[in-house]
Amino acid sequence: MSRISGRPAISTEHVYGLTLRVARWRAGQTASTSAAPLLFLNGIGADLTAAAPLLAQMHGREVWTLDMPGVGGSPDALLPYGAPTIAAVVMEIADRLGHKIVDLAGFSWGGALAQQIAIQFPGRVRRLVLMATTPVMGAPGIGWTALFDDDMQASGLKIQTATPLGIAYQTAAMAGWTSAAYLPGLKALPTLVLIGERDGVMPACYGQMLASLIDGAVLEVVPGSHLFPFTHAAAMATRISAFLDQAAAGQQAAA
Repeated sequence: MSRISGRPAISTEHVYGLTLRVARWRAGQTASTSAAPLLFLNGIGADLTAAAPLLAQMHGREVWTLDMPGVGGSPDALLPYGAPTIAAVVMEIADRLGHKIVDLAGFSWGGALAQQIAIQFPGRVRRLVLMATTPVMGAPGIGWTALFDDDMQASGLKIQTATPLGIAYQTAAMAGWTSAAYLPGLKALPTLVLIGERDGVMPACYGQMLASLIDGAVLEVVPGSHLFPFTHAAAMATRISAFLDQAAAGQQAAA
């Protein structure tokens, strides 16, 4: 496991017939008494190794993520699953780790799942970071499109580690999915929406749509294209940490 940045603790969780690889950086650490662990949800077909350079730099708090079925260290699911099911699986793992409240960050496909979790489990998400994602999933080839992303080509990153069935089930889980009708209900949830200035996979209009639907959401355009959380990992870790710490400080002051 030494190739995974930051040397996270690796475990295997068996939930609802699924076997999922879970990684935790700085288990049990928090930046302050009001901090929550950060759960990161990756893009379609990408495993925790791809996210590790970003997550290893999120200092002062526990950060954890998992491989979806058929991705990285998680074997294929026996049956297809939907967005509500995989959201329930993720939060069951959070329960097992002792996390009743989490900060939640999602990239691309994982950003859609993050929205599903925030909607499905109100009160369990303290702060939300949505990166290069959308409130409407209507592009089944999005995972493979990322392979031709400008930053991907320049960096040499290899993020796809999924089996064909893993990709098919992840695609099917979000086929026709939308959060648009429910996002206005997240108005009390501090939210940061990040979009890449050169993202050809998930254009800026999707991030703008998210920000317009979530009252009070902060929208920022950042350098890079679709894979900016990976290709600009240090800068994104700093920005996300600042947002989470600012929100925590604001909540302490209000209390």
